[in-house]
Amino acid sequence: MDQRRNEDRNAGHPRRCQALVLLGTVLVLLLAGAAPASAHAALRSTDPDDGSVVQRAPRHVTLTFTESVGLLDDSFRVFGPDQRRVHTGEATHADGRSDTARIGLPGKLAEGTYTVAWRVVSADSHPVSGAFSFSVGKRSATTGQIDTGPTEDPLTRGLYDAARYLAYLAAALLVGTAAFALLCRPAHTSPLRRPLVAAWWTLLGSTAVLLLLRAPYEAGTGPAAAFDASALGRTLTGRPGLALLARLLVLLLTAAFLIGLSRRRDTVKRPVALAIGTALATALALTWAAAEHASAGIQVPAAMTSSVVHLLATGVWLGGLVALLLTLRRSSGDDLVEVVPRFSRIAFASVTVLAVTGFYQSWRGLGSLSALSGTSYGRLLLAKLAGVAVLLLVAGYSRRWTARIAAPAVAARAAVPAPVPQPVGAPAGGREAAEGPGTGEPGTSEEAESRGEPESLDGPAGPGAGSVDPGIRRRLRRSVLVEVAVAAVVLMITTVLTGTLPSRAQAEAAQQAPVGALPPTTEITVPFDTGTDSVTGSGKVQVTLDPARVGENGVQAVVYGSDTGLVVIPEVRVTFTLPSRKIGPIDAELADRGGYWSTNSVNLPLAGNWTMKTTVRVSDVDQVSVERRVRVEP
Repeated sequence: MDQRRNEDRNAGHPRRCQALVLLGTVLVLLLAGAAPASAHAALRSTDPDDGSVVQRAPRHVTLTFTESVGLLDDSFRVFGPDQRRVHTGEATHADGRSDTARIGLPGKLAEGTYTVAWRVVSADSHPVSGAFSFSVGKRSATTGQIDTGPTEDPLTRGLYDAARYLAYLAAALLVGTAAFALLCRPAHTSPLRRPLVAAWWTLLGSTAVLLLLRAPYEAGTGPAAAFDASALGRTLTGRPGLALLARLLVLLLTAAFLIGLSRRRDTVKRPVALAIGTALATALALTWAAAEHASAGIQVPAAMTSSVVHLLATGVWLGGLVALLLTLRRSSGDDLVEVVPRFSRIAFASVTVLAVTGFYQSWRGLGSLSALSGTSYGRLLLAKLAGVAVLLLVAGYSRRWTARIAAPAVAARAAVPAPVPQPVGAPAGGREAAEGPGTGEPGTSEEAESRGEPESLDGPAGPGAGSVDPGIRRRLRRSVLVEVAVAAVVLMITTVLTGTLPSRAQAEAAQQAPVGALPPTTEITVPFDTGTDSVTGSGKVQVTLDPARVGENGVQAVVYGSDTGLVVIPEVRVTFTLPSRKIGPIDAELADRGGYWSTNSVNLPLAGNWTMKTTVRVSDVDQVSVERRVRVEP
């Protein structure tokens, strides 16, 4: 009777773990998107004020941001009323504050309007740029051609983002595969060697590419500038460049560790290997945390710690899924009874860690719950729910087959009688015989470790608690494959957040912006069609620009559906670009006012024919962008 009760209790345990793991997966995928490197500095204020008219010429131009920024050789470009560039001093931080940027102006400035184009590097290593204007004495017309310099090269940005994504994937695979081999102890580690080597080389190559492209990425120039010796030298002295150099050094140490481990696996103790591997993985994660948003802002020590732990847990979980998939394909099957439950426990712990650190990092980026629906940053987090739902279904399917694989081991442990007391001096083999080989309980490999005996990294040599049914093994392999694919897609979606202004920074910057709506003076009709059959799938956006002149402008957008009635959609985004002067895109950052979208703080610094790009998103996956010409008068 007691044995039957134990079996029922053990059988219910996987179901309880399944529910907890699924809940943790919801939290991590919903909240983890705000983690690593997903914040940019926002311009909080300018001195002189944007669009202001000052009676006396200022001696400096000072910008204040929501977080610390790095300065470039050409961070400021100031153009006078005659459209010529004004000679300025070297860009510095004002009063030693890292969240400011200042440039000195000549002693005498002529009357008229001055345009300031700026570009700095956020604490999260991403460049941000913009432009504003001020006038001395009186405003002047600015209708001439002005080349404000480079803004952003799309090829450089695309290559840099691709290298960053590959680096994250490779790091996760490298950490997860090594952790799987050391912690789950599969009988044969040979199937894991190829992905381990591929991950190392991919991470090495992507890091080298990031190091070369760092200078043109910051300056907004083409990839050819990567071979400029002076620009590369500047990169190597900056914080992002030093972090990338440190990553290369850690990778070399990791290679030496893995080679030594493979050659002397029979003599290296597992606790020693785990300690060295953990130290190297932590150092690798630090190269991301030290150069990204965790290193600036509020609660830096806690944020750095959370970021490192978050990255390690991500690698152990996602990389471990790939290692498990390869083990399911190549393993003989006898050791899966022990390996699969071990990884299940490790995955549960990883998801728990991801949930806690992801929640903290999301709070740090969002600032408030209302930002989830009121900002683009928050809506991007909520948009991931579709991917979460798919992953939950697949994870639940995988857990069912995991429980069936673990069933023989659970039954074997339940059937083992209580250990019989042995006489003093009796051989240890009696206890091992009573407990059975390959169970992972005291008396096997763990007992050998406690005695300080070395153990092969290939795991136990004998059979497991029982063989695995080929049908169950095949179904689990398929479901894990789908999990890996979905997890990769979710990680790719998360990279979109790296280019999105966090809600906390947006709220801080908006404190300086006026609130309200202005009456329309210039009206532009923008038809759209997303290809869906719903009422909101097609229609038009009525955009008004007031006063459509140089300086501060108000923008309103009202959306009409295919039935010509007002409709409510998730997002309307409007950006302005002046191609002839290479200015923009300037995001209007429209706010949902309950029926229409508006802002009063769009600065268009120069006159000319601007390109207004209107993006209409009607669902999580359906959106369309339409461009229209807009004339801005002096």
